[in-house]
Amino acid sequence: MKSESWLNTEHIKRSGEGIEYHPLIPFLPEQAKVLFLGSFPPQRKRWCMDFYYPNFINDHWRIEGQIFYGDKNHFVDLEAKRFKIDEIVAFCEEKGLAFFDTSTAIRRLQDNASDKFLEVVEPTDITALLKRLPHLRAIVTTGEKATETICRTMGITETPKVNSYVEITNTDGTDETDIFANTNSTNMTNGGGLLLYRLPSSSRAYPLSFDKKVEAYRRFFDFIKI
Repeated sequence: MKSESWLNTEHIKRSGEGIEYHPLIPFLPEQAKVLFLGSFPPQRKRWCMDFYYPNFINDHWRIEGQIFYGDKNHFVDLEAKRFKIDEIVAFCEEKGLAFFDTSTAIRRLQDNASDKFLEVVEPTDITALLKRLPHLRAIVTTGEKATETICRTMGITETPKVNSYVEITNTDGTDETDIFANTNSTNMTNGGGLLLYRLPSSSRAYPLSFDKKVEAYRRFFDFIKI
């Protein structure tokens, strides 16, 4: 059976003249409790699958495999050097994990995947994503660029450090407080509001051992009750 395509073909065709539009459709399961927001996908030449965290040397799916199945290669096809996209999608739908990025369009200042050399051309309308996720408990960022971008675009004045969180409140002057004080939230904050939680990057360039990253992610999932 052919996998459902998560490619945003319109954006891919639109990209050009140095500007890249997000090549993936937001993955937003209705029952999602957590929304992972990175900066922007790497160049497609670095992908091993058409889904989030597609670079084979990124350890995101190994971390989740280790946490939930006790096997870092649970989602890895070692022979083909690919991730098992169908199993990943089913897992994320079951656990309530959503994915997108903080930028909808970027310009790469160098020919690599480093966030340091990404220029944000169009930040993501994150509030629009939140409206589609009524059971959301936390937004997770895993890099400095993504954290800075979401704080700037949403008017969040306190930037969380790695392995910590801040509570998001409505800062746009509207009456849409239900987005930011989700009544379905079961986190342990006083107001039960939506959290912005920062985790260490799953990139191997981030100077932290795999086991310590697993420990950090496991603490988060335990805290958020997944």
